[in-house]
Amino acid sequence: MDTTVDFSPYRQDGKLYGFVCVVTGASMPVGQAIIEELAAHGAASIYACDRAATTAGSTYKDLVESVARTAPNTKIIPYPFNVAKEDETLLLIDEVLNAFGRLDVWVCSSGLLGPPSIHETTADDLHKCFEAHSVAPFFALKHAPAAMAKEMRIVSPSSARPEDTAELQLPPLPPYPNAAPKMQKYGSIIVISSVASTYGGCWGPAFTMAAHAALGVVRAGVAVLKGSNVRINCISPGQIDVGVDLHGMDTRGMASQFPPASLQEKEAQEKTIGLERAGRPQEVARVAGFLASGFSSYVTGANLVVDGGASIMNPMTIPI
Repeated sequence: MDTTVDFSPYRQDGKLYGFVCVVTGASMPVGQAIIEELAAHGAASIYACDRAATTAGSTYKDLVESVARTAPNTKIIPYPFNVAKEDETLLLIDEVLNAFGRLDVWVCSSGLLGPPSIHETTADDLHKCFEAHSVAPFFALKHAPAAMAKEMRIVSPSSARPEDTAELQLPPLPPYPNAAPKMQKYGSIIVISSVASTYGGCWGPAFTMAAHAALGVVRAGVAVLKGSNVRINCISPGQIDVGVDLHGMDTRGMASQFPPASLQEKEAQEKTIGLERAGRPQEVARVAGFLASGFSSYVTGANLVVDGGASIMNPMTIPI
């Protein structure tokens, strides 16, 4: 493929050829599904970020091998990253720009349930929930847009003007397939929250408060990003089956992103969810793929609810 071609974000087929992406929460089922979805859309490289990210771990080894089979032109880069540290956010952005000269998509998919009741919730629990749900998107909103606005222009020697001479000294093109120069300012920031972003009663108070704050970052971001051609949107999943049941779950929710779908019996799901079942991580990922691509070019500040119709069936509360 000719890597000198600028791949517009508004391709009619929604492909992400040439795009460089960051996905946090990459050890969780939804984060991994999003990585696979962006790869299916043709992204050039994806930073799979998590505190324990390493190619030696079986979680990331399986992910890298799976993407290599299904999307061989996409490079997955496991990257150890603490979403609550501003300095690490800046270091990650520097790493991306030094390697590729561009940044296009940033997905905040980190999350933490926290304790299920206020009596079990400490100030430290609350702080950790806010770090995972809202501080991480805040740092992305603060620092990623400047990197997304960075352009890589190619000037042909035969058509160069004197003032263009300096532009001829270009760094080597990125070594990964489909990585391309970027000649337009654009980007997409995607925040994975929960239906708890607009409702109460989904889990404990820390989870609900932090999810509300995550949506607040998105809504504040519309004005912040005005004129930058960078979009920011929120995805609020409802019941998502992430492969964890009550027997395999930390009961204080300190190691889970969403409440286990098994908290609600199958009969109750059929009664309270329009589609009569819990959702799958891949169904959240497909929405993220839409928001990353040019299909959503006029969508910003939105909160896309992915709950199978549960919030319509139960407008006062979302039983989990």
